[in-house]
Amino acid sequence: MGEEALAVATGKYTYLHEVGEGPPEAIDAHHILVRRSREKGFNLCLFTLLLFAYPTLLLFRQGKLDTLHICSLVIMALLIRLFLKKPVKKESVLILPAFGVQLETQYGSGKTIRQFVPISRILKPVLTECVTPVTCYWTLSLIIRGEEELMLVFKELRPPVKMLAPVWKALCAAIECGECTEAIT
Repeated sequence: MGEEALAVATGKYTYLHEVGEGPPEAIDAHHILVRRSREKGFNLCLFTLLLFAYPTLLLFRQGKLDTLHICSLVIMALLIRLFLKKPVKKESVLILPAFGVQLETQYGSGKTIRQFVPISRILKPVLTECVTPVTCYWTLSLIIRGEEELMLVFKELRPPVKMLAPVWKALCAAIECGECTEAIT
């Protein structure tokens, strides 16, 4: 990639916008990175270890270790694994104006899942506000020709709308959807 045009960071996410060098048809990359504190994960692991291991150790010394306590040890191991693993490291949108859009999800394990959508199948990108009984968040989706459901651009992460808006505008510009770019300023 060429020059870095924009970098915005909030509490949990960092947004990077990279524009490829070359003609106007160059790759336009938008990345959302997850910023996680190792200290927080370590503290949660230590808390879980103390919560389950110490009482189990006391029961083991008294000779009263039974199936329930062994199950609690298994649950403790699973919780520690859950706290230590970093499921999603980065999600990216690569816009190739002449060809289409490539959506990438990179996991902490190194695994990367890519999905390519040809530009001719994209009808319109849309920003949608999702409301649940617990929270409210924004998503960026694509209306795909011949599909009944919207395709989420960021499938795993929920970045704030100030990070979604530039990606939305770039998608609108790539598919030449003029009315999209005028809506958010």
